Amino acid sequence: MGTNATSKPQVKKISTTLDNLPAGDPASVGKIDTKVALPGGVTSKMLYKDIVTIAWPALVELTLMQLTAMFDTIQVSQLGTWATSAVGLTTQPKFLLATAFTALNTGTMALVGRYRGSGEQDKAKRVLRQSFMLNAFFGLFFAIIGLIFAEPLIKFMGASEERVLVEGVKYFQIQMFGLFTVSMASCVTSALRGCGDSKTAMIYNMVSNIINVTFNWILINGKFGFPRLEVVGASLATVMGQTVALVMAIYAIRKKNQYARLEFPKGSFRLDKDIVTNISRIGLPAMVEQLAMRFGVIVFTKTIAGLGTDAYATHTICMSIQSMTFMNGQAFATSATSLVSQSLGKVRHDMAVHYSKRTQRIGMATAAAIAVFIFFCNKSLIALYNSDPMIVATGSALLSMVAFIQPFQASQFVFAGALRGAGDTKFTAAVTMLTVMILRPGLAILFINKFNLGLNGAWYALVIDQVVRTALVFYRYHSAKWLTTFKPKS
Repeated sequence: MGTNATSKPQVKKISTTLDNLPAGDPASVGKIDTKVALPGGVTSKMLYKDIVTIAWPALVELTLMQLTAMFDTIQVSQLGTWATSAVGLTTQPKFLLATAFTALNTGTMALVGRYRGSGEQDKAKRVLRQSFMLNAFFGLFFAIIGLIFAEPLIKFMGASEERVLVEGVKYFQIQMFGLFTVSMASCVTSALRGCGDSKTAMIYNMVSNIINVTFNWILINGKFGFPRLEVVGASLATVMGQTVALVMAIYAIRKKNQYARLEFPKGSFRLDKDIVTNISRIGLPAMVEQLAMRFGVIVFTKTIAGLGTDAYATHTICMSIQSMTFMNGQAFATSATSLVSQSLGKVRHDMAVHYSKRTQRIGMATAAAIAVFIFFCNKSLIALYNSDPMIVATGSALLSMVAFIQPFQASQFVFAGALRGAGDTKFTAAVTMLTVMILRPGLAILFINKFNLGLNGAWYALVIDQVVRTALVFYRYHSAKWLTTFKPKS
């Protein structure tokens, strides 16, 4: 891959240690040594700085997004367990419908990062343009599907009470209007992160979260003369924030100093076969992975929903708290994906290994601190949502399991992020199918129905899933096969 002569020198680039190193020799790719020393003049401190520069805005962004979702759940929980269940039952169908563009954006980030590493700016722009158009199509298509089939989907998830079903359908249908905007905004976010710019996405998503939280309080409770809309208000507030994020994201990515600038020159609205093929080669396995994950989690969730409203409400609260812990792994996975893809674009497979190993170490250290906090503060965390003694007692036991899996979870996120950055998405898809789609729901059904372990049994299954998944991803990473799995078409 050569440097694109038409690239503008004044574009915004997030400088890394990698930029100051010469490109690698393609002839040496087959002789990869994963234990090779750091290049001369490069220190671990320099690499940690690169990792944190990308990770901290992503961590702030993802944490604020999850805190907003957590605030949603807390606010809704004050209405009663029926409301918590109604909102909780919409989560997995919404994620399922978002699978197509989530997978597309896995390919977008990996390819934009690779072309940023090789200096092929025009190709990075073409990837973004094609991905944006595909995201718009899939976002609209699946939003319409969700609107039409809202009630059957919520019923399928296990809504057994009339009020839970009715309110869940209302919440879900409003969310479908936001699905269209989220698809395109997440495409822009992926392209920015592929270039190493996670700060811009942090800014527009922060504004989105502020709008969401503010109007949550206003619309759920009927403040300042607005009607009290309860669950419907929570959904409307979320969509309002998402819409503002899209407007800001498009404004940001259209700036002339962006490396992967969103442009639509004459004749650019047709599909680019090579680019779409490259996106698909990474994105389709990622889509299979997401579908497998959603299928497994839906079966898992339905199994828990059968335990009753109180048990499901407790599960929803604990999942909300566990989702907060994902932010650590996802933020450092963003660094791993971006830096690995850029390293491979520059044919610096040694740097891909150095970056990913150090990303895992810092992710693990952060996970240890999170685990200690959750273990000693579990009852207080549950009480933020619901002070019912039964829910607090049951939930605190589940959060102890969340504390236990933190090191496994962080390592799995980071190493999987490195594999995705390299385009090795087939393996992660196979692992997810085995663990999340088969192992977790299968063990949950066994532990609940055969051994009568109740909600604890379901979470034992979740812990086993995390440990096994981490072991498999760890094995793949250390095989080094991921470094040469994917080669994009010109």
